[in-house]
Amino acid sequence: MELKVLMVDDHPPIIEGYRSILAHNSFGYALNTTAVHSCEAAYKEVFQAKDPFDIVFLDMTLPPYFEKNINTGDDLVPIVRKQHPNAKIVILTSHYESIVLFKIIKDHNPQGILIKSDLQPQELIDAFDIIVKGGTYFSKTVLNHQKSWGEKNKVMDSYNRQILFLLAQGVKTKSLPDLLHLSKSAIDKRKAILKQLLGIDKGNDEDILKEARKQGLI
Repeated sequence: MELKVLMVDDHPPIIEGYRSILAHNSFGYALNTTAVHSCEAAYKEVFQAKDPFDIVFLDMTLPPYFEKNINTGDDLVPIVRKQHPNAKIVILTSHYESIVLFKIIKDHNPQGILIKSDLQPQELIDAFDIIVKGGTYFSKTVLNHQKSWGEKNKVMDSYNRQILFLLAQGVKTKSLPDLLHLSKSAIDKRKAILKQLLGIDKGNDEDILKEARKQGLI
């Protein structure tokens, strides 16, 4: 069975490693693999491909394509889905933070999420087979986080996720209104709600982040 595969990662040796591992699968898959290393190259390949892709592996952190306002692999997912609606999407990422993984699943519902630090050769082959056959495959780090998501769903609302994520990246509160297109009062209210949901009576941004980390949200 021949499968047309697109692999997008900004580290060519990683792609070669994946390609080599999958070439030695025991399930009878023959891979016709196209490798690209940036958002721009991926965008062009998605539109220029003569035949539809069966599986697309997407890294989240990629050199941006400013002309098309495509800054990450995250921005490529809906484009791939539109141009290759039957392609199975597999996210490759070095991120292991709960809030990032939750966002990927909530926004894109991919067929697979593979955490690079979790990945072993046989796991990649097994994951590939499961996904090709119509299943989903999440690395163990994702599965471990999923256990707590149901209880913390309120905290994970879209804006709250973004506030936590930006604060964790070191963004100052004064910069949040411009980045989130919310008023300062709206952000202050959301931070108050976050404190309540996290069980904090009083505290600053560091206290919010400390408790969010303790509860496995970031």
